[in-house]
Amino acid sequence: MTESSKPPRRWRRFAIEVAVFLAIFVAVRAWQRRGVVEGAAPPLVATDLTGTRAALATDGPTLVHFWATWCGVCEAMDGNVAAVATDRNVITVAVRSGDAAAIVASMAEEGLAPEGRPVFPVVADPNGALAAQWGVSAFPTSFVVDEDGAIRSVEVGYTTELGLRARLALAD
Repeated sequence: MTESSKPPRRWRRFAIEVAVFLAIFVAVRAWQRRGVVEGAAPPLVATDLTGTRAALATDGPTLVHFWATWCGVCEAMDGNVAAVATDRNVITVAVRSGDAAAIVASMAEEGLAPEGRPVFPVVADPNGALAAQWGVSAFPTSFVVDEDGAIRSVEVGYTTELGLRARLALAD
């Protein structure tokens, strides 16, 4: 190979940097998802903060969103979940966030509980038992469960409204 036919060093260095970045990105995502349930979704039948029965839907996919009132990333994502909940099946689980009154008060501060009613279904998980059943160890964690009860998607961390909607559409 002649000197003029070799790729410039800067392109080689760039390719190596991109490969290292991708390897780190994949490793971090794998670490975040460690222990998360895959395949069949664990049972989720509970009563939400308004006293309504909350269960996985059988008429389309359900977004099951685990969050906490003390989680800043969760707070940044709340509007995305609220927007999706206007026309899709959504169940959220507030983990280790206190009792119903504390959760509603926190949501009211964010404008997500007008007149004391949350804008999306919220199940309280004060001791983290539901989160443990689903293998959730980081917040927020969002699952898309299809109408047959199979987990189709898992995301740990911030997800846009468009990202949530796309995952739900792929599970339709």
